[in-house]
Amino acid sequence: MVPTVIKVGILERLNAGEVVIGDGGFVFALEKRGYVKAGPWTPEAAAEHPEAVRQLHREFLRAGANVMQTFTFYASDDKLENRGNKLTFTGAQINEAACDLAREVANEGDALVAGGVSQTPSYLSCKSEKDVKAIFKKQLDVFVKKDVDFLIAEYFEHVEEAVWAVEVLKETGKPVAASLCIGPDGDMHGVSAAECAVKLVKAGAEIVGVNCHFDPLTCVKAVKLMKEGVEKAGLKAHYMVQPLAFHTPDCNCQGFIDLPEFPFGLEPRILTRWDMHKYAREAYNVGIRFIGGCCGFEPYHIRAVAEELATDRGFLPAGSEKHGSWGAGLEMHTKPWVRARARRGYWEELKPASGRPLCPSMSTPDSWGVTKGDAALMQQKEATSQDQLKQLFDRSK
Repeated sequence: MVPTVIKVGILERLNAGEVVIGDGGFVFALEKRGYVKAGPWTPEAAAEHPEAVRQLHREFLRAGANVMQTFTFYASDDKLENRGNKLTFTGAQINEAACDLAREVANEGDALVAGGVSQTPSYLSCKSEKDVKAIFKKQLDVFVKKDVDFLIAEYFEHVEEAVWAVEVLKETGKPVAASLCIGPDGDMHGVSAAECAVKLVKAGAEIVGVNCHFDPLTCVKAVKLMKEGVEKAGLKAHYMVQPLAFHTPDCNCQGFIDLPEFPFGLEPRILTRWDMHKYAREAYNVGIRFIGGCCGFEPYHIRAVAEELATDRGFLPAGSEKHGSWGAGLEMHTKPWVRARARRGYWEELKPASGRPLCPSMSTPDSWGVTKGDAALMQQKEATSQDQLKQLFDRSK
């Protein structure tokens, strides 16, 4: 068993005004490295290839993250078995392995372990509250057994399901964070961002915010609206944000999943490390103190967040040993025109080119407009049939 090190808890840190930095997007990062399959996006790599998951945790820790989220995204039994997904490991084995890896690396620094649950196929298929909560409870049993430091209900498109998750997580007595994958327009059933936050806080979440689906500044705007709603209701909470590392100015309420480039053509939209400086400062100025990343975030993005907030935190991350502030390391470059770029002003003012002269700057989202309750979102254990695919291909023409 991995030993537990006594550390200051998440709420104690946030109550003291500390900045807590989350890690990045494991499913996208590990898909690019060959350990996650795009489509199901399930985290069996925690059991199949623990060395890959451990290494990515370590890179985020070195970059400045002090929360190690268990790699348990979409690790509910119904998701692991959805649409013909065949795995050699059980949900419990995957969740346990993920907890052990996160704890092992967290103990190498001053990091906390967060056990996470996310939205379920059962909810999309209109299963009952009791059935959906039972799914969360199975994952939660592992988190309690492994004694994670706090819990996160993350990546929920519908606040109703997120509230159900929070209610289950609160039964442990551990601190609970709740993070929706929504933008400023609210959830997929039209509940405003402000009202979503109020519902989550009333359900018992001590930390609320958003993750995924939208770019950093859009997510910060959404959390600002949540914060205003909570304060207007006379409630108190801490706030978190863990956005995409992709620019999404053309997204509708469904976020980047509606973009025609999702998921294999998003690279031209990636944020630079300097964009991350702007994001970190904007989030801090709004009053958000749990600042991290989701899909597209690599360790160098988290390092940029940590470097921007180094003065506020009182220290630089270990990864800054190999990174001069605002490009200062370029002073040692052999080419004089590159040495001339060793300054903050150059990188802050740069407007990066895509190198793709025939490509548009923005796309037209698919906008099918389906959500929970629509027949098209009913899930199944069986693999998607050729007839089902043909219907989708015809619809997308």
